[in-house]
Amino acid sequence: MRFPRLQALALGGLLLGMTAGAAALDVKLDSVRDSVETIHNGQVVKVERIQDLDHKITGSFAKTSRKCPPFCIQPTQVAPRVRTVSEIDIFDFMENEVVAGTGIIVDARLPSWNKKGTIPGSINIPFTVFESSPSDPKLVDALYKLGVRKRGEVNVVTRFLEKLGLLNGHLKTDDWDFTQAKKLILFCNGPWCGQSPRAIRALLKLGYPPERLAYYRGGMQMWQMFGLTTIEP
Repeated sequence: MRFPRLQALALGGLLLGMTAGAAALDVKLDSVRDSVETIHNGQVVKVERIQDLDHKITGSFAKTSRKCPPFCIQPTQVAPRVRTVSEIDIFDFMENEVVAGTGIIVDARLPSWNKKGTIPGSINIPFTVFESSPSDPKLVDALYKLGVRKRGEVNVVTRFLEKLGLLNGHLKTDDWDFTQAKKLILFCNGPWCGQSPRAIRALLKLGYPPERLAYYRGGMQMWQMFGLTTIEP
């Protein structure tokens, strides 16, 4: 049976589209998922990998050597009881905690780096903010976004009971209430970047529960090495 020319072209386009769709499956996130969806600034974003098998990293993240210090190789574990996570853990976190609003991915880099591209679903809170004075409005605002509340004057008896471990005292300090603190994954530029480790240590010093913190050591360098979706704010 012969098709008119337009029908033949349409069929050819359909077959080409089917072929392209099949090729898109060649580079998955893992053995099961082609992509995941998360929320970034109120919008649904699909996270997937670049399908070009010849794609290579260029620019800053292609560099192998940086002056150390300050750009020294970071340890695998940044602090006791703080998990170090992989890309797979981030995919799960995106689909569950980020979408549900119970977790936040924090880009702890300076804004100049964040503007070049970041992980979908993340918010930019520079590590310098977490190292600020407890009275600094920027710190108060940042912690508020993470579910932490600044405490007012606390009754002496109440504080005594909290220090005994009662009234969720293990989640409270003289200055902060971490009862509703969200689960966080913090990242920066990669295994050679100390910005997110500094942010984590500062949060721990403030009293943030370590079991609600995680460190993505791979950072933007590994994220781009895997050809994963990035967002330019």
